[in-house]
Amino acid sequence: MKKDEEVKEHFHEKIVYKDHHHHNHGGGNAIYGLGVIGALFYFLQGSNTFGAILIGIGKAVFWPAILMFKLLSFLRI
Repeated sequence: MKKDEEVKEHFHEKIVYKDHHHHNHGGGNAIYGLGVIGALFYFLQGSNTFGAILIGIGKAVFWPAILMFKLLSFLRI
């Protein structure tokens, strides 16, 4: 009986810690999500073919990587 209580307490501590750790990064995910939505509007506004739509969606999801690539290429680093 005592062993079962120790196991339950151990798992409860892990769940509480995991939930607490997960909520610390919610703000960054929301900002990235808003950025993706804005980028979707920007990249899809002139798309009129299926291929252009797919490229626009890819650019919208990976815009931070594209931005850093362009910046580093411009700075020649």
